[in-house]
Parts: sequence; structure tokens; C-alpha cells
Amino acid sequence: MTDDRPWLSAYPEGVPADLPLQAYSSLVALMRESFDRYGDRVAYSFLGKDLTYSALDQQSQALAAYFQSLGLERGDRIAIMLPNVPQYPVVVAAILRAGFVVVNVNPLYTARELEHQLKDAGAKAIVIIENFAATLQQCLASTPVQHVVLCAMGDRLGWLKGMLVNHVVRNVKKLVPSFELPLAVRFNAALALGQGAKLQEPALGPDDLAVLQYTGGTTGVSKGAVLLHRNLIANVLQSEAWNAPAMARVPADEQPTSVCALPLYHIFAFTVNMMLSMRTGGKNILIPNPRDIPAVLKELSKHTFHSFPAVNTLFNALANHPDFGQVNWSNLKVSVGGGMAVQAAVAKLWLEKTGCPVCEGYGLSETSPSASCNPTTSTEFSGTIGVPLPNTRLKIIDDDGHELPVGQPGEIAIQGPQVMAGYWQRPDETAKVMLPGGWFKSGDIGVMDARGYFKIVDRKKDMILVSGFNVYPNEVEDVVASLPGVLECAVIGIPDDKSGEAVKLVVVKKDPALTETQVLEHCKNNLTGYKLPKLIEFRTDLPKTPVGKILRRELRDKK
Repeated sequence: MTDDRPWLSAYPEGVPADLPLQAYSSLVALMRESFDRYGDRVAYSFLGKDLTYSALDQQSQALAAYFQSLGLERGDRIAIMLPNVPQYPVVVAAILRAGFVVVNVNPLYTARELEHQLKDAGAKAIVIIENFAATLQQCLASTPVQHVVLCAMGDRLGWLKGMLVNHVVRNVKKLVPSFELPLAVRFNAALALGQGAKLQEPALGPDDLAVLQYTGGTTGVSKGAVLLHRNLIANVLQSEAWNAPAMARVPADEQPTSVCALPLYHIFAFTVNMMLSMRTGGKNILIPNPRDIPAVLKELSKHTFHSFPAVNTLFNALANHPDFGQVNWSNLKVSVGGGMAVQAAVAKLWLEKTGCPVCEGYGLSETSPSASCNPTTSTEFSGTIGVPLPNTRLKIIDDDGHELPVGQPGEIAIQGPQVMAGYWQRPDETAKVMLPGGWFKSGDIGVMDARGYFKIVDRKKDMILVSGFNVYPNEVEDVVASLPGVLECAVIGIPDDKSGEAVKLVVVKKDPALTETQVLEHCKNNLTGYKLPKLIEFRTDLPKTPVGKILRRELRDKK
């Protein structure tokens, strides 16, 4: 029987087409193995303080016992609203070990958005950093939350350093608006209470719910993707196998180390940083604020690291910063780009400056998240999202769900063990995206070439229709981004009397002398007539999600 996966010929040597995915009954079983195997190793490094695997084991056990002491029932949801601080992995491990469900929350949510998510998830408890406690205070009474655990930036840094860090955060940088949450328990107090309690670890299975990962906030009502233990375990094992050819080049005497600059509440970092490192006994360098580029570079200058998952905007901001050369990038073995399209100009600059090509991948919250990636043995940027991971199939379909031939654009559909079980308590929304055979409709327009490589053409809803011609913003943005004077850009459709829609281009300059005429001339040299921007606007910055994804929707709303 011939395999119907043309992409398998692109797999590096040693990467299997299919993996056995039954190694663990749950994420807790995976974690327990790592606690036993890697106890003395550093799991997280944060502001000069290390957290070992054994400390992570002990602290999460105590916190899990504390959660159980609150009278919560198995399967209850606990929300986490934290930046990248060491409490995050402790809380995740504790929630899962106690038999509860993780609900990842964007710390920058407004009270309205937070209220929606807490109510939708039915969260009984929340662990939140004090910086955002004022937001919770505004909506707490309208949510099912009964228990609040309050963290501070310096909680786990020791008495003196912790006190200093908290003083700076609260009083110097004034990052903690005043709030009143009289019933909240401080994180360190919760740990102390849990240390005296007995943890009853429930028997968890592959089909138990592990995480509610909310998605669609940028496209409509935020929905919770139901990720089971087996979905996340599968994606961890798939990612490990995929990265293996690159990570095999890490010297035997060095602990595999990843930069964790993407927020852990985002499924990309949750799986590819936190859970994958747990599996491999790796170390994560926690970056609490990736927007503070000088601070990121200062922290990275102190470490040897091998893996750097990031989004296009972060690669771009780092590579263009004058302090970039103060970091030793020579140990970097794999730079994984995801979350948004990686632009060719950014990938080229990153390769020139680090010697490590950006390996673009693709996935969604609904796929735990990784579905495809370029081989980590690649020596150059391909401009594609690569090929499906082991045990995964992708196909291009039309509006009726029929598979389209090679080279013809259509919607990308994904089948694999990492695909979610559905949307939380929304059978109607689940039915819209799931096809027979477990295929998930991504909402992304793509095309497959003869080798089985996939390329994203664009989001269905971002497509611009100019006089009946499809214009894909990614294509125009890629062209504009290759102009040396451009730092960032975004393309949206605007209403037009003649053509129905027209292309609007928003540019952030790298070179202050850049003119509209130069941009248009460059576009004319690289794009056919109907794709040319009719309107060009210069701005000092672009609206982005906390992960760094450019929000075209906001640009459309403010046009």
C-alpha cells in the first residue's frame, strides 16, 4: 500500500512518519517521570534565580493539596492570569496533579473580556498576579470565582531580592494599580498551607480534560478549545521528534535550554516551551516582558541557549536592536517561527545575524498547537509552513469540504491526535469547524505543492476582494517588508466605490526619510496592479496582541 503523504520524503533522517503516542496516561504521568529523572536540573531561570525540577515537584504538590483543601471537585476549572513568572509552571502542575482543569487567561484582558472567559469556563478559582488584580476586582462579583490566589513578581526570589523586586514593581514603576480583594490568599501563604495537607492524586486518563484554551477573541466571541491530556501529550511528542535533528547537535555536557519569551498562557509557549522542556529535562529562561527588548537582550547575554520559539515581530525587533550583538547567538540550534507569518526579510536578517535559520511552523489553539513545520535541518527560509508533523495530515478543501488538487488554493484542514475535542459547551461552533473523520477546518487559506509543502495564502476573513480578484495581505506585507526603510507593516481592505474593496497599507518606518513615493514604486516593481495599495499611511506603531501578532482587525475598525 502506498502512503498518501507526499511530504514524508521531506522528513529528516530519523524522524518517523508515525510515533507511538501511548507513552503516558496523562500530562501528570509525563511530569512525574521528569521530576524523578531530572530532579537536580534547573527547570526555570528567572531574574537570576533558578527553580529546579525537584522544587517544582514539591511546590506544585503543596499547591495541589491547597487547591483540594478548598473543596473543589475533580474537573473544576482554575484560571491562571500570570505573565512569565516561576509561579506559572508551578500552578499548571498543581492544577493538573489535583485533577482540575487549566484555563489560560491573557493577563492584559479588560474586565469585560475577563468576565466573559471566567463565566464561560465556569472557573471556581483564579491565580492572578497583583498587577492585574484591579481588573479582577471590577468583574469578580459577576463570575463564578470563589477563590483567589494572589501572586507578586518577587514571590519566589527569596526574602531580600523578592522584597526589592516587589518594591520596584509597586512603587518605582507603579505597575500595580490599587485594588481590594479581601478574600485573596497570597501565593506563598497558599504554598505554606498546602505543605501540611495531603494530596490525593486522582487517576487521570488520556481523555480527561486538561486545558481550556480560549481562542477567537480577535475574530469574534472567545471560545474555549477543549484540549485533552492526550492532545497535549501527542503534540509534545510530535514536537520532540521534529526538533530532534537540531537538538541532537547540543553538546552532551550542556542542558538543552530554551528562551521562553512568548507568554506561557499562549498555547505555543505552553506546549513548545513548558511541556516540551518538561519532557526533555530542558531549562527555560523566563522572559516576563518580551516588549522590553533591551531587558530581553540583557537577560539573554547571561545564558547559553539552544532553542528560541518566537513570532515574526519579536525576531524583527531583536535583530534590529543595537544591543543584539551583546548576546552570544552561536549556540542557537533551532529558531521556530509561529503565531503569524514570518516575513522573508526578517528571516534573512535573522539568519545573517545568528547563523540559525528561522524554521517556520503552523498551528492553532485548536491543534495544541503545532500541525506543521519546516524541517529543523533546513539551511534557509522556505516561505512555507513546512510539512505536516508525524501522525498528522493536512489537506486543502473547497467550501463543500472536498479535497482540492495540488497547487489550487483552498481552506487548510487538519487531522491528527493533537486536534481538540471541540469547543467548550458550544456544539454549534464545533459543528462549524469539524468534518467527518476528525478533520478540523482551520479558517486559513493555503496551497500544497507537489512535494507536500504547505503555504498559507491568508486568513479567510482577511482576504481583500478587489474587482473580483483575491488580494492576500500576507503577500503585500511580505513585499513591503523587504524594503530596507520599513520596520513593520500591515495591509487591510477598505471599502471602495469602484472596485468594491481597495488595499490600504500601514507602515512603521525604520528610516525616517522613507517616502510614500518610494514605497509605491517598490510595490509597483513587485506586485501586479490590483494588489497595489491605494492608500498608504505612516504610523509610529501597529496594534498587536500580547504575543506580538499584528491586529489587522483593529486597523480595520480605526480606518
